[in-house]
Amino acid sequence: MQLKIMPKKKRLSAGRVPLILFLCQMISALEVPLDPKLLEDLLQPPTITQQSPKDYIIDPRENIVIQCEAKGKPPPSFSWTRNGTHFDIDKDPLVTMKPGSGTLIINIMSEGKAETYEGVYQCTARNERGAAISNNIVVRPSRSPLWTKEKLEPIILRNGQSLVLPCRPPVGLPPPIIFWMDNSFQRLPQSERVSQGLNGDLYFSNVLPEDTREDYICYARFNHTQTIQQKQPISVKVISAKSSRERPPTFLTPEGNASNKEELRGNVLSLECIAEGLPTPIIYWIKEDGILPINRTFYKNFKKTLQIIHVSEADSGNYQCIAKNALGAIHHTISVTVKAAPYWIMAPQNLVLSPGEDGTLICRANGKPKPRISWLTNGVPVEIAPDDPSRKIDGDTIIFSNVQERSSAVYQCNASNEYGYLLANAFVNVLAEPPRILTPTHTLYQVIANRPALLDCAFFGSPLPTIEWFKGAKGSALHEDIYVLHENGTLEIPVAQKDSTGTYTCVARNKLGMAKNEVHLEIKDPTRIIKQPEYAVVQRGNTVSFECEVKHDHTLIPTVIWLKDNSELPSDERFTIDKDHLVIADVSDDDSGTYTCVANTTLDNVSASAVLSVVAPTPTPAPVYDVPNPPFDLELTNPLDKSVQLSWTPGDDNNSPITKFIIEYEDTMHEAGLWHHHAEVSGTQTTAQLKLSPYVNYSFRVMAENSIGRSLPSEASEQYLTKAAEPDKNPTAVEGLGSEPDNLVITWKPLNGFESNGPGLQYKVSWRQKDGDDEWTSVVVANVSKYIVSGTPTFVPYLIKVQALNDVGFAPEPAVVMGHSGEDLPMVAPGNVRVTVVNSTLAEVHWDPVPLKSIRGHLQGYRIYYWKAQSPSKRNRRHIEKKILTFQGSKTHGMLPGLEPFSHYTLNVRVVNGKGEGPASADQVFNTPEGVPSAPSSLKIVNPTLDSLTLEWDPPSHPNGILTEYTLKYQPINSTHELGPLVDLKIPANKTRWTLKNLNFSTRYKFYFYAQTSAGSGSQITEEAVTTVDEGAGKAMASRQVDIATQGWFIGLMCAVALLILILLIVCFIRRNKGGKYPVKEKEDARADPEIQPMKEDDGTFGEYSDAEDHKPLKKGSRTPSDRTVKKEDSDDSLVDYGEGVNGQFNEDGSFIGQYSGKKEKEPAEGNESSEAPSPVNAMNSFV
Repeated sequence: MQLKIMPKKKRLSAGRVPLILFLCQMISALEVPLDPKLLEDLLQPPTITQQSPKDYIIDPRENIVIQCEAKGKPPPSFSWTRNGTHFDIDKDPLVTMKPGSGTLIINIMSEGKAETYEGVYQCTARNERGAAISNNIVVRPSRSPLWTKEKLEPIILRNGQSLVLPCRPPVGLPPPIIFWMDNSFQRLPQSERVSQGLNGDLYFSNVLPEDTREDYICYARFNHTQTIQQKQPISVKVISAKSSRERPPTFLTPEGNASNKEELRGNVLSLECIAEGLPTPIIYWIKEDGILPINRTFYKNFKKTLQIIHVSEADSGNYQCIAKNALGAIHHTISVTVKAAPYWIMAPQNLVLSPGEDGTLICRANGKPKPRISWLTNGVPVEIAPDDPSRKIDGDTIIFSNVQERSSAVYQCNASNEYGYLLANAFVNVLAEPPRILTPTHTLYQVIANRPALLDCAFFGSPLPTIEWFKGAKGSALHEDIYVLHENGTLEIPVAQKDSTGTYTCVARNKLGMAKNEVHLEIKDPTRIIKQPEYAVVQRGNTVSFECEVKHDHTLIPTVIWLKDNSELPSDERFTIDKDHLVIADVSDDDSGTYTCVANTTLDNVSASAVLSVVAPTPTPAPVYDVPNPPFDLELTNPLDKSVQLSWTPGDDNNSPITKFIIEYEDTMHEAGLWHHHAEVSGTQTTAQLKLSPYVNYSFRVMAENSIGRSLPSEASEQYLTKAAEPDKNPTAVEGLGSEPDNLVITWKPLNGFESNGPGLQYKVSWRQKDGDDEWTSVVVANVSKYIVSGTPTFVPYLIKVQALNDVGFAPEPAVVMGHSGEDLPMVAPGNVRVTVVNSTLAEVHWDPVPLKSIRGHLQGYRIYYWKAQSPSKRNRRHIEKKILTFQGSKTHGMLPGLEPFSHYTLNVRVVNGKGEGPASADQVFNTPEGVPSAPSSLKIVNPTLDSLTLEWDPPSHPNGILTEYTLKYQPINSTHELGPLVDLKIPANKTRWTLKNLNFSTRYKFYFYAQTSAGSGSQITEEAVTTVDEGAGKAMASRQVDIATQGWFIGLMCAVALLILILLIVCFIRRNKGGKYPVKEKEDARADPEIQPMKEDDGTFGEYSDAEDHKPLKKGSRTPSDRTVKKEDSDDSLVDYGEGVNGQFNEDGSFIGQYSGKKEKEPAEGNESSEAPSPVNAMNSFV
């Protein structure tokens, strides 16, 4: 028969998908590929790819940029509405549209005001296939108004009273951040007694005399405009009282016994209770009729604020705060109601159809209250849009039937309630395209024999083509039992042989036409090393040779390289490579190691290694040599300000001529006891003219050196003090870095005492801004290594210089270096974060860079936080495991490896500078596709009868997808351990028990069991069992790998034996202790009595009977076949909390799996090996 591919019905093999997106994938994809070389005439409706946020707060000091980017074929045109009416940008000279884009740029820096352009904007991208619209973008300029002037009277109160200092900041957009400081810009300390409320007020549970001050100042920081507004200072005076009367708690905020709070789903719920009293009350929080969510609950402001992140409808209810001190307790109940703006359950997806096909667009959203769903076509409400007979609207679903090319359009789904709205564009693109094959014609594939061969046939067409493969010029058909066909058109030959060589033809057909392509396959012989290098032991100085002879396919040219310890060979002429040999001459100890021969071809590579050990040769007598004796009689002559002459007498050279003298000095004034190298002279000299530095108390010593080594030092010379002078060098390693956003820390490596050249060493530190016209600011500091400049602007470049000076004068003019004042945290999160899932364990993340001025420091890179959504069974864990990847520098993309298949992930991106991280981008969510499952957790065989066995199992601990079915393979094993025919069964995925009937009685069976998902087959688990002998033999248990020591009858038998031994020992002990009542002869007779003699070792040995067959170890691997190792699966948190991997030692029923030993078991198709049942004697031996 002919081999046909029906891509809609066959599953796609994991790991075989080519990089080209085919039309068969477009049906479920969000976009149509627009490769200009292949799909030049393929049309696509517009798709909005980038837009400004719904609530867009702008900086009134900068130009307004409202983003709207879209793609489509032909490229779309753009138009805008403002406040619901057409916005004619041609009539406003300040407004321009970015070429090739819909992005608006409003130039308000030259003229105009931001308030003029405040309003609601919406972008439309249109081409001949439809129109897509953006969200309603509400543009508002940020505002940072001044504080209203007010006269604040001083506050006077007694010790122990409560106090609230009001802040009442001006209303800004966005709201300001409130903090309290003093006149010195130092934050006021806060505690359980004194704290700032959510409204910005400063609360005192009770005041103390140390609270007296005149500069309680509330500050409002408007981050968007980078401005800070200040309230008038408040004066507080606390009068000390002899004794403060204690009192129970009362609430300063909120008032009364109960209050209400409403919050939106997904936001942070913040509940606050601040109490006054003496002594200071402690705050506790509980939830009535429930518990606080462990992973999402946080306490702030000394437990006065309860925060629950990612709040949901389940968090609604009554929360109670309790204030308690030694005199009593009071509580306040806050009734929390969680509402929800609309959120997607199923957003509509792009739909690509061929003429005459059917399809649906589904738009499902939820919220509280339930959102209303409305549909638009090309930006127009569907009720007033032109009628389309192929379209039928049923609530949240649009049903298309018998579509035509005129049915192409962009549909908008709007889900809205009183708390917000969602808008999604989804196009319907009707295409009629004959088949096209994208794989280049006459592509040559070369594959090594006995390996898989994959022949590509990338295609597309509308309607979806069917694929057929033929081999040879005569068109012989290919059969499914030999070949594997994938959805993407690829033909797979699982085990390519020499006769697989030839020409293969791929044919794609639909009702509009046919396309075909020929590819060629060549099968090559594998590369082998037929003579491998061997272990060698060589004496030092000898020659060694390693051989490596390679056999390869005659059409492939191999390259042979040699490695030493997995690295390149040393660059040494002693190493020579001659065809099949590596030769090492004059071997030394450094040549020891592992030498590897690697043979590479364009298709494969092989390697072989051998170890070289170098040993010492037989030692021969050698003349006795030694280091010289130390010099002596050191003398200083001709003393000058900066030089002196040193002379000495050499010691004995001990049969090896002296090659040089080494002169060292000691500075007894600055570094007593520490000797430094000063000079070296030849071994024939006995004097040296030494250059000296100012203000150093010198002492010298000399050492002699020959070919053997260096002598001991001579005795020290007399001391010589040089005169002081100005420094001749300046400090090094000068740097300027800020430790805080408002300072500049200048550091340098100070001069040591030797370099000071005189007393009174100091430093002149100078600085000025690099980009300003300011004069140099200078200060002279003591002999330190740091100076801090305060009050600097954040992250500004400075020019810096540090000059040394002493009591004599200044050092030369220093070099100027550049530094920066302190960094602050970045202000802006990376934008336009996009996630592309590469495969089931890998995703690629892209983002737009943060503007440099918003980084406020040295760009260190970008950091991605990502985490996996918790399953319901693990939501009570204390923390969600978040993983972090950091990408250095200005990279705008990165890969996330090690993801779990079939999982829901969330990530965000932050920019990092030297100070730390900036704010996180909006969370992006993505899902990884399915992978192959792990092995079933267990496999047990129960209820054996004459002709049946029942299998019970537990599903895989890591399904990595939706299980589609189980596969059970089994075969009988005869008495000579030969394997019988293999039976293959498919079992539904919802089963955990299966009974096999019509089996042979008294027969051993071997079972292979594994699960499958749509991505493929998982690891298998194996087991063995036997049917019973006959009805009269009783219910013989299946021969499973169970330790006999766990059986009840065996434990009872062992207990009885132990009791009998104990009784014999007691009788023995009693008889021996009665020695005083009997004659000596009776004692001797008692000793001779065999009944009371101690038990011999042989008599007390269990399992005395021995049989060679019984003691044969069973074959290892019944649970772990050679190619599918089954390991105990780790839990989700084991990678972080406990480390990877736990070696399985016991079966689920407690039996020890180590009973099996011997050769590793082969797959059923590769051999006829079996396992023997464990004998009772073996089990007893293992117990003893």
